[in-house]
Amino acid sequence: MGSSAVQIVCVALGILGLIAAVVTIAVPRWRVSAFIGQNIITAQVQEEGLWMECVSQSTGQQQCKAYDSLLILSSDLQAARAMTIISCMLGVLSLLILCAGADFTTCIDNEDVKPKVSLVSAIGLIIAGLLLIIPVSWAANNVIRDFNNPLVAAPQKRELGACIFVGWGGGTLLLLAGGLLCCFSRPRSGGSSGTAKYYSNSASAPSKNYV
Repeated sequence: MGSSAVQIVCVALGILGLIAAVVTIAVPRWRVSAFIGQNIITAQVQEEGLWMECVSQSTGQQQCKAYDSLLILSSDLQAARAMTIISCMLGVLSLLILCAGADFTTCIDNEDVKPKVSLVSAIGLIIAGLLLIIPVSWAANNVIRDFNNPLVAAPQKRELGACIFVGWGGGTLLLLAGGLLCCFSRPRSGGSSGTAKYYSNSASAPSKNYV
């Protein structure tokens, strides 16, 4: 597979990863109500996200309310807000840099600079993937810890929401895109200089024989 094809695949993976990151940020399904113990039969489901919490009734109605203050959020969700937003911004910037330095575009004419630009984009995508995986993994760890904690009341326990899994998938796609770019964006070696030196030596040898 040529470098142009690999770069096109990486752009597609990066776009899918960004879409997953946006869904992870926007949809309030990081934590959902856990139906255990006396809470197994309930008329409503509580869902919590980064920006709001929603209550879904058994009748199909849903009411959402934004958090009144940032301070009422747990530390993992506070950090997740910043890290996921930075991940999206870095992912968009990395894709723009990749499109500018890709082999299938003519934004940069210097063929020696293009691999370096692609390598910078690859590093940005890897960092963006890590910034997406870390907060969802942190939130998942806290949910599992509280779920297994006998001191936490059953109505206060939560389960993993769909956004946790979407975030894992999006982060994996960003890491995969960055990893592929790192493998296929190595700067070209200076083979031309060695060839020039070879011809210069071979050309100088006959001149000495004739003298």
